[in-house]
Amino acid sequence: MDFDQARYAREDVYEPLLSEKNSTRVEIDEEDSPLPDDLTRDSVELPELSEPELARHYTRLSQMNWSVETGPYPLGSCTMKYNPSFTEDVAADPNAAIHPDRSARSSQGTLELLSDLQDYLGRIGGMDAVTLQPPAGAAGEFAGILVAKAYHEANGNDRSEVIVPASAHGTNFATAAMAGYDVVELPSGEDGRVDVEALDAAVSEDTAALMLTNPNTVGLFERDIVEIAEMVHDAGGLLYYDGANLNALLGRGRPGDMGFDIMHYNVHKTFATPHGGGGPGAGPVGVVEELAEFLPSPHVRERGGSYELYEPERSVGKVHGYAGNWLVLVKAYAYIARLGDEGLADASAKAVLNANYLAEQVDLEVPYGPFHHEFAATAGERDAADVAKRMLDYGVHPPTTKWPEFVPEAMLTEPTEVENRDSLDDLARAFNESLADSEEELEDAPSRTAARRIDQASAARNPRLSWHALDAEEE
Repeated sequence: MDFDQARYAREDVYEPLLSEKNSTRVEIDEEDSPLPDDLTRDSVELPELSEPELARHYTRLSQMNWSVETGPYPLGSCTMKYNPSFTEDVAADPNAAIHPDRSARSSQGTLELLSDLQDYLGRIGGMDAVTLQPPAGAAGEFAGILVAKAYHEANGNDRSEVIVPASAHGTNFATAAMAGYDVVELPSGEDGRVDVEALDAAVSEDTAALMLTNPNTVGLFERDIVEIAEMVHDAGGLLYYDGANLNALLGRGRPGDMGFDIMHYNVHKTFATPHGGGGPGAGPVGVVEELAEFLPSPHVRERGGSYELYEPERSVGKVHGYAGNWLVLVKAYAYIARLGDEGLADASAKAVLNANYLAEQVDLEVPYGPFHHEFAATAGERDAADVAKRMLDYGVHPPTTKWPEFVPEAMLTEPTEVENRDSLDDLARAFNESLADSEEELEDAPSRTAARRIDQASAARNPRLSWHALDAEEE
């Protein structure tokens, strides 16, 4: 694809709205202030803009952003689903605007919804009890491992280690360390799955838990999961399920049936609530019956035909305010209720179908398979980050790059179930044309985005956090 390079040239200027920085400004002087001198300044410069100028500025900014409403977001391991707008409408219903300090008697509808969502998630994951309190997936991980720790301490078990596969999400290592455990890293086998012999050598009377994602980071189902569960349980440990890839199993397999004792759900991945932006999020945690008494407080339950908040007998305490991030939980509830059992099973089937179709269309080797909802292709002799940046020039968002590390020049790709065939074909075309481009074109990419390639190392070490820094640089 040929582009009008002159049209998109930025020379050495990487700030697309730099000219607007110099819009008319007005200086306001303020001599008298009731505040102490060290908290005030004599004058301040403020932009003097008309409403149309301001509206156009922010509209241009929004057009420079990429979102799931703009096009596919095939970031492997992230499950960047489209967030259906009807869930926003449900969350915006005035009846959902309830103050969390209201009494249980006057908020029965809210507590009923939370109780029903606990039930939904428990049945989906094969868990006996669920807490909705954690405010994100990583927070759910931490809460889950705290439950495991409380369980071992209550039973007089002095456990000091958590086993984590080398291919696991970085949060797994961090969670175990934050909970005070030594992390035992488990290497992958030649087939990309858990090395059962290595696990047998790692498991001991010091093992508190094994944290596992299934399917794993390269989309492979752990075929030995029953044997793995038996090994961990025989040593007195617990099996923890990282719910990052639950979207591949909806309606088709349940972690509880595989032998997992604890799991967290990423509602932003599996149940289509919004990603990122600093929150709010939700990372519910499910447990088997034996661990229910350790769940965070408060927990919701039905008793005598009404709903109440209570504190589990050996609760690890609060991990977030109130019962969790209410409006996010409402959106997850609405999504699950709208799809139902058949819809959730259909979502997982299409997620797997789309990943396998896309992998067949791209001119890249996929070293590990058969995979489910995502695949880890390798860019081979090309730099995966360069290929990804070039894909931006073809009007698509690239996949996750350089991870997992055991796949050289990895391009971890997850299209999710929401993309149609035309969208997948566009993605494949961008992959293939980027790979076919010259080294010079790849090293200069992207060339038609709002911001050109940056020096990532310098940006990280010497960030420019204010437009004032641009003035200083010009001087």
